[in-house]
Amino acid sequence: MTTQPRTDGAAQARGDIRWLSDDEQRAWGTYIRLAKMLMRQLDRDLHPFGLSTNDYEILVELSEAPGKRLRMTELADLTAQSRSRLSHQITRMEVKDLVRREGCEGDKRGTFAVITGRGLATIERVAPSHVDSVRRHFMDQIPAEYLDVIADAYQPVLERLRKVRDRD
Repeated sequence: MTTQPRTDGAAQARGDIRWLSDDEQRAWGTYIRLAKMLMRQLDRDLHPFGLSTNDYEILVELSEAPGKRLRMTELADLTAQSRSRLSHQITRMEVKDLVRREGCEGDKRGTFAVITGRGLATIERVAPSHVDSVRRHFMDQIPAEYLDVIADAYQPVLERLRKVRDRD
């Protein structure tokens, strides 16, 4: 994946590329395959409910937000989606009556995403199945003593990516 590939960039010319060691390559490759396969499986498990993992994540964020609403910009950040992609996703969810948009008082450009009654009923109905899926495909496969290690290992990566995102 990221072993010494064919590159002709300036970094290679300077000789300052830090190639991944065998252990790093193994960890990186395992993570990439895990992330892709897990999200694909969770998506498959949500499909019978007419939801995608993106739909589910949005419904969770909105159901847990004060007033069951979030500014679109905040929701985009929370779900790690571009504003454009989120807008398209919300449009699809509006057609299913899971969410609606509302203007922000005092801010003509601002828009809220609001979960509907149908959206709340959907998340309440689907959550037990989704949690079971997360347990079967992820949590139950990891020894309990590794959970803190995994969370602690990923936290600096998340913080770095948030900083990069906030600069952009």
